[in-house]
Amino acid sequence: MNTAQSVTTTGLANNAQNTTTSRTTLAEDFDQFLTLLTTQLQNQDPLAPMDSSEFTNQLVQFSQVEQQINLNQKIDDLLALQLSSISSVALGYVGMDISYLSAEMNFDGTNPVKINYSLATPGQTAKINVRDEAGQLVFSGDVPKDAGRNEFSWNGLNNAGQTVPPGTYSVKIDAVDKDQKPIQASTAVSGHVKGIESQNGIVYVLVGDRAVAISSILQARVPNTPAPTGTGA
Repeated sequence: MNTAQSVTTTGLANNAQNTTTSRTTLAEDFDQFLTLLTTQLQNQDPLAPMDSSEFTNQLVQFSQVEQQINLNQKIDDLLALQLSSISSVALGYVGMDISYLSAEMNFDGTNPVKINYSLATPGQTAKINVRDEAGQLVFSGDVPKDAGRNEFSWNGLNNAGQTVPPGTYSVKIDAVDKDQKPIQASTAVSGHVKGIESQNGIVYVLVGDRAVAISSILQARVPNTPAPTGTGA
């Protein structure tokens, strides 16, 4: 079972607050311990001095807790550095054209959207279906059906030949083999990064109104430069 958690600004803030609270609580408890120990030493019977082993064990426990808090602080600092690095990476994508794994794409009203898709096996037929945010079919057409990587460029026209409004659209490749069985297909779409944002403490790049996870980006290039070859969905 995977128990790893994403590094988020919210999580870092909570961890830092917990570490600070733990450090403050430890300091208060240690002060109370020293006060109690001093009082016991001052009032002990000289003929029957108190056993030092108990408060020695308590001192060791305080030391262990302090070491754990210091370790937590170091981990918090490392995670903060990692998140800062992630933000720097995200900023590096601003102004670039990217290709990313997704079944949703942004059409800016002008520029065609390049769609890469991969078929597990050769298809008897393959069709692309583009729907708007309301789920209405706006475009459907035949596309290449070869096994492996294929490419299609959608120019933003609907089936009536009209340009659709800018916005977010979903894409699905429906392909079947010679036995009319569905073929698994994965898709990657293109878009221009206009900025970054944080959602629930996780950093994303913005493609139109779409928030794209950095981990889903396959390639990036400066606009109006040839796309690298050999990269597929």
